[in-house]
Amino acid sequence: MSTSVPKAAPDGLAIEDSWGNFVAGRYREGKSEAEFRNYDAAAVPTVAEFYKTNHERQTLDFVLAKEKEYFALNKGRMSIWEAAEFLNTLVDESDPDTDLTQIEHLLQTSEAIRNDGHPRWMVLTGFIHDLGKVLCLYGEPQWAVVGDTFPVGCAWSDKIVFPEYFSANPDNKVAEYQTRFGIYEPHCGLENVHMSWGHDAYIGHVMEDYMPEEALYMLRYHSFYPWHQQGAYTHLLSKHDEQMLPWVLKFNSYDLYSKGAAKPDLRQLKPYYEELIAEFFPGKIDW
Repeated sequence: MSTSVPKAAPDGLAIEDSWGNFVAGRYREGKSEAEFRNYDAAAVPTVAEFYKTNHERQTLDFVLAKEKEYFALNKGRMSIWEAAEFLNTLVDESDPDTDLTQIEHLLQTSEAIRNDGHPRWMVLTGFIHDLGKVLCLYGEPQWAVVGDTFPVGCAWSDKIVFPEYFSANPDNKVAEYQTRFGIYEPHCGLENVHMSWGHDAYIGHVMEDYMPEEALYMLRYHSFYPWHQQGAYTHLLSKHDEQMLPWVLKFNSYDLYSKGAAKPDLRQLKPYYEELIAEFFPGKIDW
């Protein structure tokens, strides 16, 4: 089964770029709770509106429907490089100040990891971690692709950015979903928790059979900022989740703060990444 390019790409990546800049600033070390609130209050209107839509529409039923649709991995077969080139067709025409392609953004993260001497699997994780954003090219709206992720089916933490926007979420009227544990058991483990839908959940599932567990945690939870940046949801964590947290934190520093690095030389780097990809993946995989 081949992957078809949509008739029309979404209207650029203005929200994604604005969200990325927002979280990079929000989660810099040393902020107090008051500073978090002040930072959020000063957010540009497009970012605030994005979070409002995300928080109103990410319901348990929505997430379960998307898991059923996308975890079947029936969107086509592509190589990793083909997926990156497919993502490259998503162009931000609304931002005249960026001249980086999507592949170059991926390479900024992976090259920062490589330059610090981390294992080859972690370098590859840096390269593939945002490939789940092909959801945009499958027609998903930005609020169902990017954004801070959080558990659904239980009470929302006040550590989630703009928690006030959950007031209009239909799950707010389901009593069970508004309890601390909701539909889950204490310390059930994140593998048993349904996370708000986005590129993290999708890419984590696509890569299950190919990448080491540490990498899968990085992929699945790199946008779960309420957990790995602010310590929320410890009542749902297993001991294994706690053991994996240092790996997520290690990766997060590269995910947030590598975008200002020099523009990668794609022609020079491509042979290295083709060899790296071949070490972990067959020619094509299911998406």
